[in-house]
Amino acid sequence: MNFPILSSLILLPTIGALFIFFVRSSSEKYQASKYLSLFISIANFILSIYLWYIFDKNSVEFQFVENREWLLGFVDYKVGIDGISILFIILTTFITPICIISVNATIKKRLKDFLIAILLMETFMIGVFCSLDLIVFYLFFEAGLIPMFLIIGIWGGERRVYSAFKFFLYTLLGSVLMLIAIISIYWITGTTDVEKLYEIGIDSNYQNLLWLAFFSSFAVKTPMWPVHTWLPDAHVEAPTAGSVLLAAILLKMAGYGFIRFSLGLFPLASDYFVPLIYFLSLVAIIYTSLVALMQEDMKKLIAYSSVAHMGFVTLGIFTMTQQGIEGSIFQMISHGLVSAALFLCVGVVYERHHTRIINKYGGLVQIMPKYAIVFMVFTLGAIGLPGTSGFVGEFLILMGTFKKSFLVATIASLGVILGAAYMLWLYKRIIFGEIINNEIKSMIDLKKFEILILFSLVIPIIFFGFYPEPLINSIEVSVGNLLDIYNTNIQTNLAYKN
Repeated sequence: MNFPILSSLILLPTIGALFIFFVRSSSEKYQASKYLSLFISIANFILSIYLWYIFDKNSVEFQFVENREWLLGFVDYKVGIDGISILFIILTTFITPICIISVNATIKKRLKDFLIAILLMETFMIGVFCSLDLIVFYLFFEAGLIPMFLIIGIWGGERRVYSAFKFFLYTLLGSVLMLIAIISIYWITGTTDVEKLYEIGIDSNYQNLLWLAFFSSFAVKTPMWPVHTWLPDAHVEAPTAGSVLLAAILLKMAGYGFIRFSLGLFPLASDYFVPLIYFLSLVAIIYTSLVALMQEDMKKLIAYSSVAHMGFVTLGIFTMTQQGIEGSIFQMISHGLVSAALFLCVGVVYERHHTRIINKYGGLVQIMPKYAIVFMVFTLGAIGLPGTSGFVGEFLILMGTFKKSFLVATIASLGVILGAAYMLWLYKRIIFGEIINNEIKSMIDLKKFEILILFSLVIPIIFFGFYPEPLINSIEVSVGNLLDIYNTNIQTNLAYKN
């Protein structure tokens, strides 16, 4: 199509942010800023659904490609999508309006600036999933650090400055090596065009070092053990909308990077480093699940659960099987929905009771029955109960892992049991038991806008749990093509050695 639909998806939130920037900062205009940002984000979501509708699921080629000269011909602005990236674009455009609706009285200062930061984050995140040039990818990948740093540092909790700088330094330092690797790739091949790099391949002599350089960035942002410690601090201090964006989208950028670049560009190195990924993934699954069991802060518990769930994702990706990679993508989409919902649920009770300490709650089912029901759905989604989207992803990942290693799959399965333990224990302590103080008795059940955003997440979690076919069909051909490229490179290298 002649219409630049991908550039429109990328730029529309930024255009909306510019409009909001020029809205006067009087108190009467704050609601206008919120309505305008909501309108822009919903329009972008509708546009992404239309993109999904016209997308050819049976094609292995990148679609809707836009390619323009940029930076004096050194770098081309090149964007395009396949079946893998389109799902992450839809997840981004779906979560963003939910974040905007959830903005409430907890954001008491500079609301307009907060909305601008969210819209800029949407632009950068969509840009990451559309990029078909390594330099363009890197610019979008790193640009997302700035609005998230401001969201945590300005609108966060008491330790917001420490958490914001820890988040920024961890992720930035990890990405410096990736930038060096991208420059090296240009020096080796003469291009940073992803499609061309898929065709010509990268010399096997350089792949291990380049893979490690990309890994240094993706491992921090996933986050993988032991470079995960920034995440609990960032989640605890971030406002609710910031935690939702961080868990639902930002972590998925690294998982997407593993699939698109680590497997696609460095297949020989990916095969070589499989034992390392298995080890780090298993440690993340088991260790952070045990740490989650010890947490007394709701946000910290959910943050550590995110590390464990992303451990399943990296495990599935590096099984190099159709089921494993499809399961990882499905798991990332499901975790984006479930983790967003869980952080929103924490935000609901925090707004009323002003604490996230689990022992300060109890007996909410008697006071907030609607809240208890939706929280139960999200808890079951987090533990991967059959009938929820969480089950499909974990099942496919474990199926792919069993094909490669019975021992690794058995150890990973323990994470499912531990996940059920810490999530059900969290639910029990908050929802059931005795009402311990009068402040809890005064808490009100879900408001209308809270029902709207929480039930908008309940629906896809249950729908895709029973009917995952729309998502699987979208990614199946693209994952198969990626594996064909990977296996061809492995076989060619073996033949060359022989």
